[in-house]
Amino acid sequence: MNVHRLERGELHARVEELAGLLVDTVDDGASVGFLAPLDRAEALAWWKERAAGVAAGQLALWAAYDGDRVVGTVSLAFPDKPNSRHRAELVKLMVHRCARGRGLGRRLLATAENAAAAAGITLLHLDTETDSLAEGLYLSAGWTRIGAIPDYAAAPDGVLRPTSIYFKQLNSDALTR
Repeated sequence: MNVHRLERGELHARVEELAGLLVDTVDDGASVGFLAPLDRAEALAWWKERAAGVAAGQLALWAAYDGDRVVGTVSLAFPDKPNSRHRAELVKLMVHRCARGRGLGRRLLATAENAAAAAGITLLHLDTETDSLAEGLYLSAGWTRIGAIPDYAAAPDGVLRPTSIYFKQLNSDALTR
């Protein structure tokens, strides 16, 4: 599989596939900010709204391809405040059900971490549903769990669930290849 950073034009060219990935992720029960069933038009609109952030450099987006098909994504959201330019938030790490179990989530995570370090980012943070499969990935990749916030977000089925907060400090020793 190939992982490639998408610029604004590429995001627009791949928006249908990205929407399909988002719908698949939500349909599978992952808590990524949407309730099920996720309407394809809503998924398309959400991805199209990301284009401005990508163009402005506020959002870095990578897509993973199996052949020519998008099967995964990860993004880094960069703050715009002068006192927070050393950090970024890892967002929307998603792997299509058809591509799971092959290390793609780990590869996407490493891609984002390495790109962040190369850009001078020294601190990453994220949130994920407590007790989700994603927690195992983050822990095994050296992320530190700070704690959990009860009833933080609704899962795709609408049930309020706790969310765990993680961080990872980056330096040359923390990079994965």
